[in-house]
Amino acid sequence: MARTVRFHALGGPGVLRVEDLETGEPGAGEVRIRVDAIGLNRAEALFRSGRYIEPVKQLPSGLGNEAAGVVEAVGPGVAGLEPGLAVSVVPSFSHNDYGVYAERAVVPASAVLPRPDGVDAVTGAAVWMPYLTAYGAMVEVGGMRAGDVAVVTAASSSVGLAAIQTADRVGATPVAVTRTRDKRQRLLDAGAAEVIVSEEEDVTGRLLELTGGRGAEFVFDAVAGPGAVDLARGVAPDGTLFLWGAQSGQPTPYPGFDLGMPALNVRTYTMLEITRNPQRMRRATAFITSGLRNGTLHPVVDSVFPLEEIVRAHEHMESNAQFGKIVVTVDHWDAAPEGPRGPSQAG
Repeated sequence: MARTVRFHALGGPGVLRVEDLETGEPGAGEVRIRVDAIGLNRAEALFRSGRYIEPVKQLPSGLGNEAAGVVEAVGPGVAGLEPGLAVSVVPSFSHNDYGVYAERAVVPASAVLPRPDGVDAVTGAAVWMPYLTAYGAMVEVGGMRAGDVAVVTAASSSVGLAAIQTADRVGATPVAVTRTRDKRQRLLDAGAAEVIVSEEEDVTGRLLELTGGRGAEFVFDAVAGPGAVDLARGVAPDGTLFLWGAQSGQPTPYPGFDLGMPALNVRTYTMLEITRNPQRMRRATAFITSGLRNGTLHPVVDSVFPLEEIVRAHEHMESNAQFGKIVVTVDHWDAAPEGPRGPSQAG
């Protein structure tokens, strides 16, 4: 039996339950891993509440598609993975098909990557969603180069921080956009060249000021909604506005020709554009793994919760107070969880 998180009804964090379930054996093309750490993503809160782009097909449902652990068993037809190998699970499958919020989990072998030496479970669970999302849009799809200006909204999220580091690594200039000034200094310390506080500043005006009137080559926007028009006005001719999230929850007007910028490129983006393309995934894996090895990429972990406090972890995620990634660890009773512990676990 393995402790497994499921929900029997759609709703807030309180619908999550830790239950004892049989994990089962991996089938063809699958592996079973002992889960040591789980990376939380906002998509899971949306899925749990019934607001995700993919509906929940059946209740009770599992959850989660990013984790780190150790391979315990491999199914028929699996090559390159063997029991005892330290791995990360890359988020490339549906919550309806597999879930890693558990002590042990069966997942597709295609979603499993060996963990580089020196990368612990907490780091290994915090890497792939943020960096595949950021690298995929900015470098693989957008072609970002040295000298470009890259604007990052929701900059204190794990993806936002990964985007700042990715821009820095290729020689671009990252400009962070954050709603309030509470996180301004932390964003500068995290590598942002400039920070725009959207509640206090004219976003378009500041972007044009920072770029000498040219505008930014890339805007990487997780918020969307009405603010997308202001961002679009700050994009350089032939630049690209990537809409990869919709945190505002409001309709997003199309930035039309009234902007006087007919060369503006606007496109949506999902990480699946990378994970489901073998050539792109190979390049992304090389970029991220080498960055982990040389220290130019280093996931920012906001806090760590034990599996038994999964409800509190989701409450913290929905508070929007975090700076970086929230990770959940699984205690297998023979060792203490890895990594720092969040203050919300006190008491």
